[in-house]
Amino acid sequence: MIIPDSSNRRKGHYLGTEIDEKWWKRYRKDKFFARGNGEYWFDDTTFYFRRYLTKHPIQIPFEKIVEVKIGKSHAGRWLLLSRVLKLIWEKDGMNLSSGFIISRNQQENEVVLADLKRRFS
Repeated sequence: MIIPDSSNRRKGHYLGTEIDEKWWKRYRKDKFFARGNGEYWFDDTTFYFRRYLTKHPIQIPFEKIVEVKIGKSHAGRWLLLSRVLKLIWEKDGMNLSSGFIISRNQQENEVVLADLKRRFS
């Protein structure tokens, strides 16, 4: 597997992936179950998130993304100050929602949200 070396990597936190946007239904396959701190980046085709202490990032291809939005909770965790970037996508006939904390700054969240929406649509 070739992982693009990108200079736009930023720190973030992966909150997990839900099935059908239900906090009690967690997607457990393909290394999507474990939460944790790490770094994210994206290129023209894929969003990547590599948790610290792991070698390979989780990958969400833009062609599978249906919607991108920001929320206040994800996978059973409520956030007071930060907002969650939610990538709604499809895999193997399932509707999945992966949540990431990408910044505590709301303006930075909006910039990344707009950039991702532009790339997948």
